[in-house]
Amino acid sequence: MRFNRRTNAVVAGAVIAGLTLAACGGDSDDGGDGGGGGSAAEVEVFTWWAAGSEKAGLDALVNVFEEQHPETKFVNGAVAGGAGSAAKDLLQSRLQANDPPDTFQAHAGMELLDYINAGQLQDVSLLYDAFDLREAFPADLIERLTHDGKIYSIPSNIHRANVVWANPAVLEENGIDPDKTYADLDEWFADLDVLQEAGVTPLSVATAWTQVHLLETILLSTLGADAYTGLWEGETDWNGPEVTEALENFEQAMSYTNGDRDGLDWPEATQMVIDGNAAFNVMGDWAVAAFEEQGKELGTDFTAFPVPGTDGVFDFLADSFTLPEGAPHPDGARNWLETVGSLEGQTAFNKAKGSIPARVDADPAEFSAYQQTAIESFGQDTIVSSLAHGAAAPVAVLNAVSDATSKFTAGASDIGTFQSELASAAAATS
Repeated sequence: MRFNRRTNAVVAGAVIAGLTLAACGGDSDDGGDGGGGGSAAEVEVFTWWAAGSEKAGLDALVNVFEEQHPETKFVNGAVAGGAGSAAKDLLQSRLQANDPPDTFQAHAGMELLDYINAGQLQDVSLLYDAFDLREAFPADLIERLTHDGKIYSIPSNIHRANVVWANPAVLEENGIDPDKTYADLDEWFADLDVLQEAGVTPLSVATAWTQVHLLETILLSTLGADAYTGLWEGETDWNGPEVTEALENFEQAMSYTNGDRDGLDWPEATQMVIDGNAAFNVMGDWAVAAFEEQGKELGTDFTAFPVPGTDGVFDFLADSFTLPEGAPHPDGARNWLETVGSLEGQTAFNKAKGSIPARVDADPAEFSAYQQTAIESFGQDTIVSSLAHGAAAPVAVLNAVSDATSKFTAGASDIGTFQSELASAAAATS
């Protein structure tokens, strides 16, 4: 589908699971225990929120759920692993074995297309009516979540991917204005050169998925919003010179990163900035919780700004929840989905996690200084879809891009080979 704000930006969106008409009616009148079937007695919620701010967000959401639905027992199915890789592998095994959880976390967008095509998710459109979500969520977000006239998920939040986090003390110590704004990558790279020459790690990064995250923001910065979106619509040539330029910029960006990157996950890379062991880190805005939970204050202890060249663009992703076909406790899942979409649930969850609510009626004053800027940006910026976090491309494409990126950053391929492999990855499911 096409997503319009200031300009058009595409999200071929598919989202989460839902209940059938019978399930929406429930085995009880109001999401109770379903009578003798007991389908609301419990709900297994499958996520990768197992640590840090992610677990804090889940815990906050569970607290609201237990207040709203005390008749339903929450069963935590969290599986640890960077960006959900371990959880997704286990989930696929369970779905193939016809042993689905009652609901599972997934990134809204093209990540769910494989599940939809395999007939593993139910349409939850009726729940949008039952929970008044069509009024609570922006109309363009509803469009983004719609696939072939159906909706397959209820988003719990909105995240921004194209954010640079910086340690102002490190910058000042090396003669760089901590309040400096960068018009483009070249200006930023000039300061990264200064830091590198001073023996400071300019840019922290971690394992493979964080490198793909960095790649997507460099593509966005170099190409601009329309051409970046065109990569996923077939309108931008992956073999074209502008993509070559973007990959050269990515290669330069990687030259500023820490040598132990492949042994770290995103919290460790972010911690390098918090501790003053690196100047900058490119990460989604879930990172803000890592700063805040350690008592760091925006504008004093850390700064945040769009990746140079992407000001005015919001690189979108969202966590969402589904109802799989064959869920053993569909009324329990209905109750969980109701809490996920509720104002109380979204407020509690996002205050803890660092993201912003999908709902338009949330009060910005209840959120942190950074989150208030994100709410404002999401309301006015051009929206594009994240590659690394499931919104822009199907899983098979992301996996192929990740493999090609890992080869390149490990020195096992050159830019020409990298570009060719990216083009092949994008064409595989076009």
